[in-house]
Amino acid sequence: MNILKQYGLNERFATEAAMYPDFQTGRVISQYNGLYKVITEGGELLAEISGKYRYEAHTLEDYPAVGDFVMLDRAGSAQNTGIIHKCLTRKSSFNRKAAGIKNETQVVAANIDTVFICMSLNSDYNLRRLERYLSIAWDSRAVPVVILTKADLCGDAEQKLAELASVAIGVDTIVTSYIDPLSCEKVRAYLSEGKTASFIGSSGAGKSTLINRLAGKELFATGEIRGDGKGRHTTTRRELVLLPQGGIVIDTPGMRELGIESADLSKAFSDIDELSERCRFRDCSHKNEPGCAVKAAVDAGILGERRLESYFKLEKEAGYEGLNSKQIETQKINTMFAGVGGIKNARKLAQEKHRQKP
Repeated sequence: MNILKQYGLNERFATEAAMYPDFQTGRVISQYNGLYKVITEGGELLAEISGKYRYEAHTLEDYPAVGDFVMLDRAGSAQNTGIIHKCLTRKSSFNRKAAGIKNETQVVAANIDTVFICMSLNSDYNLRRLERYLSIAWDSRAVPVVILTKADLCGDAEQKLAELASVAIGVDTIVTSYIDPLSCEKVRAYLSEGKTASFIGSSGAGKSTLINRLAGKELFATGEIRGDGKGRHTTTRRELVLLPQGGIVIDTPGMRELGIESADLSKAFSDIDELSERCRFRDCSHKNEPGCAVKAAVDAGILGERRLESYFKLEKEAGYEGLNSKQIETQKINTMFAGVGGIKNARKLAQEKHRQKP
């Protein structure tokens, strides 16, 4: 499986794939309206999911996404088509709330190691949006890295970097410039053979330009910034690309607004999480309670009021309002096992299956 190893197939996925000896392993590298382009040891092919798979898929999350490892077989005698029967368990996934669909989650990229959050230093610069991206990136179980692009268009880069340090706590930050090709080499340090990185950010943030430079050729179209400072949508679909020097990247369509279905606020707002440990009450909401260390930090100018407001907004949007970190984690687990009635029922079913074994 030399080709698939280059595309990120490791021992973890190979072990699970061995449970399906009748099928071959592939990785989804692109998606087109119900069809998937998949890379296998035999090369690329177009595939669709089986009827059984479609019947058993209840939500958008259940369907394959770019970056997923899948088990498939050939479709009859056709050489370049296949049928997907199984999606291997994801080790990570960057998700967002599906636009226009209530309570549905869309997988933007699966099985990623690093999430590159691209934000340009011109009119796209927005700390509140970055907090949103970081909350979802940490929740993906991948490691976020912030890339500030178009430094050549910014006259106060040092000031903006200082502001960003109060938001991207514990997160590496890279500054790049179109007129300085060597600045893009800083990104390459995070890429190695078999590792997958996803580039996310608003349209016009420079994602495609960066990937083209890393690949050494024009893989994706790039567009000029509009007169209002917003970018044009040049990437229209998610696509996985193997870089010549090793490493895999996934480009994504620009997402200026990113709906939150689940988030890791304890890491994205680690400063607030640390302050909350000093609150008088364990279930402090940081609003009206006496002895609140978070409100005291705001009053003392240690914590920005707008940052706390952003925390409240994302907490409410993710459905975590009024919950402490332990309760949030419990809610996440129960959501994962909602199909069997929550974590308690999942444990009960597992115990019953164990007792039934000979």
